[in-house]
Amino acid sequence: MLYTVQRPKEVIVVVRLNITMDADLYQRLKRELPAKRISRFINDAVRAHLHPNRATLDAAYKAARKEAWRKEFEEDWNVTETEGWPR
Repeated sequence: MLYTVQRPKEVIVVVRLNITMDADLYQRLKRELPAKRISRFINDAVRAHLHPNRATLDAAYKAARKEAWRKEFEEDWNVTETEGWPR
């Protein structure tokens, strides 16, 4: 998931939707995703493609800031961040 953050008090309303897609794409979805996960994948892909609202982005950035692996990358990049830049 790219940046989707679900707030605990948010009420989720599920709607059934019929869509059309190329048969080869559908076969690839069936082959690459676990059973019963195609709807979730499509939902997350559409959500990621649409412009997120400010609150969702803020929550995602705050959650990402707490991830340890990102801190390791930050330490690596701090050395090169200003390399070659005029002062």
